[in-house]
Amino acid sequence: MALLLSGLVGGFAQEINWTVAGVGAQDWVLTDNSHGGIAGSGVFPQSDAALIARAPGVTSAAPLVVAPQQVARIGGHDKTVVVFGVQIGSMGDPAVTAGHPLSGPGQLVADVRAGAGVGTQITVGATRFRVVGQVSDRTMQAGTPIVYMTLGDAQALAFEGKPLVTAVVTRGIPATLPAGLAAQTNQEVERSSLTSLAGATSSINNSKIMMWVVAAMIVAALLYVSALQRVRDFAVLKALGSSSAALFGSLALEAVVVTMLAAAFALVISNFMFGLFSQPVAIPASAFATLPAIAVAVGLIASLVALRRATGADPAAAFGA
Repeated sequence: MALLLSGLVGGFAQEINWTVAGVGAQDWVLTDNSHGGIAGSGVFPQSDAALIARAPGVTSAAPLVVAPQQVARIGGHDKTVVVFGVQIGSMGDPAVTAGHPLSGPGQLVADVRAGAGVGTQITVGATRFRVVGQVSDRTMQAGTPIVYMTLGDAQALAFEGKPLVTAVVTRGIPATLPAGLAAQTNQEVERSSLTSLAGATSSINNSKIMMWVVAAMIVAALLYVSALQRVRDFAVLKALGSSSAALFGSLALEAVVVTMLAAAFALVISNFMFGLFSQPVAIPASAFATLPAIAVAVGLIASLVALRRATGADPAAAFGA
């Protein structure tokens, strides 16, 4: 579970990285008050996209509409999705893994987590769309699938058809921008998006620490019961001249072996549990590196609980006294 919780935290970062990188832009032009967040950011006129495209340093630019928390009716069930409105053939128009890309209004390209296959008719808001293509690894906000539609369809859905956008993505860094707008790099957009999930990641990290505490308590209880059953064995060892340090070493070795075996089991079983979560799970490489070290530490701490029983054994007990 500790590994999976690490994977959930890593999944928050991984999904926004996949989504932002999938747009294929170098910079994001957003309103000043969005502070780099692309979900729920401010709006500005689409005409600003043309001004940005002509700015020194820009080689290409494309307007986007990002509309989070939209309700889609898919297969008779309501599902929350994030809408991306894109210009066909421009940055943001995704490369599909099944079906074909957007070619006109009334069409959608949906992430596979939406559960809408190619050819499916779904309703977003009050408008019916046909899914023409699928993509993978395009989610936001803890696994909420993204659906892509034409810019005009997104504007009709989110802004009653008004020519407004929430972002302009560029290749090249604009030297000048219209008033009220600011440029953000991909990395800055990712950091800002993760900031909005800080509360969730903090709670998961705290739960992970609790998991390690519980693991230490379980191993400690196991060793303590084992020590109670082996008091006579400890007495024999003390009668033969074993030191307290040697007895502690044997307990510590037992605890470390138990925790290392548990860690190895966790490494294997965690790979089969990813499908239990709706959001992406990305266990960082550092978690696999630190897991054995933490397991050893937990084992050593747990062995201290049984130390008193081992060192307090009376050597006379070895002779039935």
